[in-house]
Amino acid sequence: MSHDGVRLRAVMRSVAFLTAGALAVPTLAACGSDDESGKPLAGQDIAPVGRALVADGGTLNWAVDDVPETLNTFQSDADDTTTRVAQAVLPAMFRLDAQGRPQRDADFLESAKVVDTSPKQVVLYKLDQQAVWSDGREIGAADFAAQWRALSGKDSAYWTARNAGYDRIEKIERGASNLEVKVTFSRPYADWKSLFSPLYPKDVMGTPDAFNDGARRKLKVTAGAFGVRKIDRKDKEIVLARNPHWWGRPAKLSEIVLHAVPLDKRAAALADGTVDLAEIDPADASRIALAGRAKGTGTPLQGASASPTAGDESKNESPKEKKKLGKKARKALAAYLRQQDALRAFTVRRSFEPAYTQLALNGSEGPLADERVRRAVARALDREALAKVVLTPLGLPAMPVGSHLALSGQAAYADNSGALGDHDTAEAQALLADAGWVPGGPVKDKGDKAAGSEGRKSGKADGESESEGGSDGQYIVGEDNKDPRDHTEKHDKASGHGGDEGSKHLADGKQYDGRKVKQGGAPGAYAPKGTAAPAGAKTGTLAKDGKPLTLRFVLPSGTGSESLRAVADSISRMLEKVGIRTEITKVSDDSYFKDHIASGQYDLALYSWPASAFPATDARPIFAKPVPAADGSLNVEQNYTRVGTDQVDQLFDQAASTLDEDESAALVRKADARIWAAAGSIPLYQRPQLTAARRTIVNAGSFGFQTPVYEDMGFLKKGAHPSASPTKD
Repeated sequence: MSHDGVRLRAVMRSVAFLTAGALAVPTLAACGSDDESGKPLAGQDIAPVGRALVADGGTLNWAVDDVPETLNTFQSDADDTTTRVAQAVLPAMFRLDAQGRPQRDADFLESAKVVDTSPKQVVLYKLDQQAVWSDGREIGAADFAAQWRALSGKDSAYWTARNAGYDRIEKIERGASNLEVKVTFSRPYADWKSLFSPLYPKDVMGTPDAFNDGARRKLKVTAGAFGVRKIDRKDKEIVLARNPHWWGRPAKLSEIVLHAVPLDKRAAALADGTVDLAEIDPADASRIALAGRAKGTGTPLQGASASPTAGDESKNESPKEKKKLGKKARKALAAYLRQQDALRAFTVRRSFEPAYTQLALNGSEGPLADERVRRAVARALDREALAKVVLTPLGLPAMPVGSHLALSGQAAYADNSGALGDHDTAEAQALLADAGWVPGGPVKDKGDKAAGSEGRKSGKADGESESEGGSDGQYIVGEDNKDPRDHTEKHDKASGHGGDEGSKHLADGKQYDGRKVKQGGAPGAYAPKGTAAPAGAKTGTLAKDGKPLTLRFVLPSGTGSESLRAVADSISRMLEKVGIRTEITKVSDDSYFKDHIASGQYDLALYSWPASAFPATDARPIFAKPVPAADGSLNVEQNYTRVGTDQVDQLFDQAASTLDEDESAALVRKADARIWAAAGSIPLYQRPQLTAARRTIVNAGSFGFQTPVYEDMGFLKKGAHPSASPTKD
């Protein structure tokens, strides 16, 4: 979810859904206090300085995941880089501030407000009189109208990701002058500020052909601090150049070059000078911290440990000891040390992504179709302990997330976890007993199916490579009192991690395409990385109707999956304490969402959702009650837990149609409390955001909620010293 509301607008469907019973919801107190939203758990970390201290000129080389397939954020295959380009080169009526709240962009809008509510809602936009496209044409009503027609959903020839908000517009007219745009809605729409951000020129939106193909590989006409100079798919880079026609504060940088660099190659790219700015994983953050410590600067991350062959101690080895190293090993060590020396020029900027990691519970079938079992799983989890495992090693506040629909600091945030209840092992066991799961019950032969989802398979998991098969691909926590840490140790040695304690307690890092739901526009929803072989304490196995209570815990297995080992380990041990066994299945990245999450082939899974400034619009597809589709299947949209209620849908509808912002936020909070009560997904913690930045880069790094201000980014002037309170020039 992002400020432009596009991120969650690709509709993904699953063909199977088994309707669960009605969910009991406790009495809810009214939520409306302004204090409930709190403050962001951590501020953005961007080395802020006033523009007077930023050098004029220079090229910022910025790592991205890939060169996007499309530059049209409203198409389903748009990605993070699509959004980054759009933010730099296109108009946005509203952008997010540091608290994740929409603010008018003064470079494009003099004002925007609701001027009438009866008989219809009317919003009047007054555009900045200098706002023009790069071809010299004024930005105006024709552009707004073209975008509305393309995204309204009335013409299927436009291949749009989703039409939320635009489908409520009745007409768009020119106002009293060319600088005024009147938008009339057919029915009230609270999230109107989400619309026309970004705004494309009518040349892109005017016809289906232009929309579908014209803006996929190039943007001829732009209107931002930067323009698109070149897209080089061979060298995998996009060059954004300073816009000479820009009427706002001129960009400090001459160019921004977006380089496609895989996550596991970013430390090398930083060291060799290919990139100056890159989101990184915790392992690379530790390397940079160690490099800074070697020079006597920087603060190493807690839990960071030196490479056994690349620490400073290696410099003190005797000639005889060095001789024992093979030629290949010596070359690798030398390369590592050269990289470490180069990495001293960088620092790690840390904040939180506007996203949270959750444990998803598939309520479509098996034990989790019973609300009591889902509640038992939730009550068995110590969410604060899980947050500490992930965030404390990174020096970030270890606070569990209290809402499915907003994060601390956002207007709709309130901790509604009380609707489900706190961590309570005894209560979890009581809920399981009430659902008929009792210890020591008769269990059928192992050849019979366990009680988890019908999609479970023994042996190698769907989409799993041969190297992932066998005992490494699937194992059960709590079976025969075996300690799965033996498995973990073998896996660590095989994967080169050697059971290093520093790596065990690192948070999930950068998202990757294999686990990213293709949402279009802003960075899509994505699954956090990782799986661990959980270790469990002895507990009596629960059984019912001859089947043990075993839940299939599906996790991705690709590069970087180590980062959630501690989380999966802890969750499985917590569940084993109440008698729930977990069957850990690692599947390939490409298979994770497509073959398991989206299709419902799992009981438990870890993935993340981003937060939105407009949850009534953007979060609805995630938590909406599945409905029958025309072909007889059920459309789950993006509700991959398959748990939904009519009450939640009604509250979303009311919130989206309530123009009073405080009342709308209160309705969103009530919807969240009911989502908690349904126990389909359990928010765990806000995702950390780690960015490596050259020490001379200012006004860039880990942005947190805020939309980056591209024109203020740059390099610190020589001899300048940043002050604690940046000033504007």
